[in-house]
Amino acid sequence: MRTANIACVRSTAIKGAMPGAGLRRAALLALLACALAAPAAAVPPPAPGRANPAPNADPTFPFSNEVEAFAKANSAGPPVRDATLFLGSSSIRLWDIAGSFTDIGTVNRGFGGATTAHVLHYYKRLLPPVPPRSVVVYVGENDLAAGTTPDAVSRDILALLKRLRADYPRAAIVWLSLKPSPIRWTLWPKMAQVNATVAARAKAEKFDYLDVGTVLLARDGLPDASLFRPDGLHMNARGYQRWTGLVDAWLDQSVPVGTGSGKSS
Repeated sequence: MRTANIACVRSTAIKGAMPGAGLRRAALLALLACALAAPAAAVPPPAPGRANPAPNADPTFPFSNEVEAFAKANSAGPPVRDATLFLGSSSIRLWDIAGSFTDIGTVNRGFGGATTAHVLHYYKRLLPPVPPRSVVVYVGENDLAAGTTPDAVSRDILALLKRLRADYPRAAIVWLSLKPSPIRWTLWPKMAQVNATVAARAKAEKFDYLDVGTVLLARDGLPDASLFRPDGLHMNARGYQRWTGLVDAWLDQSVPVGTGSGKSS
């Protein structure tokens, strides 16, 4: 307590003021005794009605709670057959997938802050219980923001796309290009490097590359701030409308008409 600490300090000060090595030694011992006797700082109880958040089970990768929610969604009802799987980071998570693609079945497996390494780490647990008819991937932007080099980011993205192709040999797969944004505009040269590297491998690796960045630029060549939320990073409804139009056109071209159940997960 504060009173006990003051008393210890006063006792030590008085003894320290007295001459003699023995008294100085006694003062040090008194100070040590005070430190040992001082009670530990009390931990405030949680606010009424607010439970402590559940810790993630995996301390190395911080998204195990989100991934567990995906597993629960898989078992919550019948699987969505002939669905389009949307996979990636917060640009996928914040997208109103079900409301934007009402004529097809969809599965949203986006989790905020995810890098390509995170998606690869949790890969098997992100997949729906039945094979999707098509896969839309957006990931890699957070990698660059965390300091990963464009070459390493490109390798990870291509490894993910290669794995998806092996697991879903008949599915249409598209990777959405890294997008420019006001807050990360300084990363745009690195993003463009990743985009070019991945696009160059699309035909050989049997996936499609879709440019979703150009539609987010204003006439002056800079990111159009009116298409983004106040954080300058995530798109608002107007930005997502542009993405929806591009992906919808890709689906019309790449996925046979009449497939999908119109449900979502």
